[in-house]
Amino acid sequence: MVTKEQKVELVKKFGKDEKNTGASEVQIALLTARINDLQTHFKNNPKDHASNRGLLMMVGQRRRLLRYVKNCDINKYRQLLVDLNLRK
Repeated sequence: MVTKEQKVELVKKFGKDEKNTGASEVQIALLTARINDLQTHFKNNPKDHASNRGLLMMVGQRRRLLRYVKNCDINKYRQLLVDLNLRK
């Protein structure tokens, strides 16, 4: 689970300030942190299919947000991929 301190740190890093939680970059960063956290959960609980559905929904949401950022500002999109280490 992503702690409150980690969320605040991600919001400060990817948002303009600590109150800008609605920015697409912040939402993508938070979803990425939750997805990475769930991957460790699935290593311990491989038969947890209900949580697997939630994971797939989060991945889809992140994909849609990334597509939005890519269409709005390609440079911001590329920088976001590098910062979050999403694609090689």
